[in-house]
Amino acid sequence: MTDRALVIESVGVPAVRSVPRSDGPVVVRTLYSGVSAGTELTFLNGTNPALHSSFDPELGLFRPGRPAAAYPVTRLGYMEVAQVEATPADGTGPPVGALVAMTYGHRTGYAADPLRDRIVELPAELDPVLGIYVAHMGPICANGLLHAAVEVCGTDVRSLGDGVRGLRVVVVGGGVIGLLTALFATHHGAAEVVVVDPTPQRRAAAERLELRALDPDDGDPAVVLKSRWRHAAGDRGADVVFQCRGRTASLALALRLLRPQGTVIDLAFYTDNGAPLELGSEFHHNGLSIRCAQIGRVPRGTAHVWDRERLSAETISMLARHGQAVRQHIITDIVALDDGPTLLTELAERRRHVIQAVLTP
Repeated sequence: MTDRALVIESVGVPAVRSVPRSDGPVVVRTLYSGVSAGTELTFLNGTNPALHSSFDPELGLFRPGRPAAAYPVTRLGYMEVAQVEATPADGTGPPVGALVAMTYGHRTGYAADPLRDRIVELPAELDPVLGIYVAHMGPICANGLLHAAVEVCGTDVRSLGDGVRGLRVVVVGGGVIGLLTALFATHHGAAEVVVVDPTPQRRAAAERLELRALDPDDGDPAVVLKSRWRHAAGDRGADVVFQCRGRTASLALALRLLRPQGTVIDLAFYTDNGAPLELGSEFHHNGLSIRCAQIGRVPRGTAHVWDRERLSAETISMLARHGQAVRQHIITDIVALDDGPTLLTELAERRRHVIQAVLTP
């Protein structure tokens, strides 16, 4: 059997075509598939590192000349909501008719194996389109807060609020990850959350989410915030900064925003050459730290309590409170799968701006 899928045939050539269906006893039909524009455009424009190297999990190194992916790229995306159409008779899968969150890419259907694929059942009261965040994207953001909590209380993290409650927080980048991370920080009791992004539409979305937004091109946000946020003599700035924009210049800005001995929690995916990062300035003189918080790992020593399933549950909890605002102000475009190639092309050529686009079959 086959499914129709959005693929990248070669550099600059997206298409929708039939792909073989995987082998598994849980058959699902796609309802919604969220577009991760930043990642997917790197495959479209040929800059994704997987096209040129591969990660050696044993050595923890990228090995050049051994591409992990090649054209055609037939699996794009990791934010799917589907309805179960068939399930094993032994009860090892979700029931027929259940709505589930998964990560199998932009395709009309999928055959999952519960031993291979994460399948997260969605609560009946959750708006189904919000389920695109439950399996992967929401846990990415929740994992950022978990890393911030470890900076405060070590491995004895009881709540995602342990690293932000009562604190002044900056989120650099107002894309999907940045806005969801900011909502997580608000949800868990941050004293103030400021989103820094140069894109007017993203700042407007942040403000509609009742967050403060700053334009980094309209005065130095580090000077603006450090002039306001004073902890003690010679101690000004954000308690924690979440870096969510895939530009090295944004990481440099994140370091400037921190109070002395603060930590940047880095959630960004970088494809530039790193030139704007000046480690001899604020990073050195203020004794700062950078902690990578990608979803592949929870902080060491916390995995027995904070696994991917719990991070998905935390995402559902956040969406139960803020889901209506997310639906109104973050999910900006819902388009048919057949229009996916046009969407990616227009995004790559900067002829269209979206925050969160969602494909439907």
